[in-house]
Amino acid sequence: FTLGLIVTAAATIVVRRWALRRVIVDVPSRPRKLHAYPTPLLGGVAIYVGFSLTLALMYAVSQAIIVKDISPAAILGLTFGGLVLMVGGYLDDRYHITPLKQFVWPVLAAFLAVGSGVVVRGITNPFGGTIHFDALPLVPGLVGFLWLLGMMYTTKLLDGLDGLATGVGAIGSLIIFGLTQFTPFYQPSVGLLAVMLAGACAGFLAWNWYPARIFLGEGGSLYIGFVLGVLAIISGAKIATALLVMGVPALDVAWVIVRRWFWERHSLAQADRKHLHYRLLDVGLSHRQAVVVLYLITASFGLTSLFLGTQGKVFALIILVGLMAVLGVLLVLIYRYKKTAAATNK
Repeated sequence: FTLGLIVTAAATIVVRRWALRRVIVDVPSRPRKLHAYPTPLLGGVAIYVGFSLTLALMYAVSQAIIVKDISPAAILGLTFGGLVLMVGGYLDDRYHITPLKQFVWPVLAAFLAVGSGVVVRGITNPFGGTIHFDALPLVPGLVGFLWLLGMMYTTKLLDGLDGLATGVGAIGSLIIFGLTQFTPFYQPSVGLLAVMLAGACAGFLAWNWYPARIFLGEGGSLYIGFVLGVLAIISGAKIATALLVMGVPALDVAWVIVRRWFWERHSLAQADRKHLHYRLLDVGLSHRQAVVVLYLITASFGLTSLFLGTQGKVFALIILVGLMAVLGVLLVLIYRYKKTAAATNK
């Protein structure tokens, strides 16, 4: 954790200066942009360097520990998949490529991971036993591919407030680390990777906390979800655990898809201010308060996964869905009330 934190914090300084020199910055030119001044992008490169360099150093020191629960092929898939996201992220941050061209890079990263053996061979049945996918050709790879894409776009769309995606990534990593330390799931090498990612996110968060001095950029927001998705698979397909950790942004993404596609009838790529984190700002919370509220919800439901069985996790997911629905309705009602009151006062 400490090594990942130090390397990432140092790499962030270098990446920030490099981005400023080449004017790879996010200019607050649209109403949904919350920052006041042009802010450098490419922060994901620092997290990638911090995580990958720490992994390489630990692999050199004790290869036996790293490969105890993780195949070398999976490590290569994780590393090169992340590199692909960095390349695509740089192109988007620098040249503002179209959404279709942006989509190519996470697809390629997911293919690399799946091709290296990061597949979902089965999930625990909440009613007992295990649902196996091995008997069906290509299904383990397809499920893994869709899972990784879902995780990547969850953290991408979550990256709307300073420090939000980075902090949630750190919390999710620590939850996975905690899970790997319990006897039934003891996987020291997976736990080691998880705590490396937590350290890398923490090292970047010092620069990304409001008001951010550097943003994750396209590659960084995708990369955090990519690594968390891979860790959830190689830790034994702990899909329910990852869903509890990422439940808030995942449900927000699901609602965005339904609203934009079926209700408002416009492109999913068209950005707006109707995400949960923007709603929290609209009802009067400060930038930092909104981020902390989402941190607390993420940590609370994530921690429950450490003490619940599969049925308990499914029940917790149902509670989370209900909580999100109630919270969403309340935020909309409060916002409309404040808007009406402001118009009346005028």
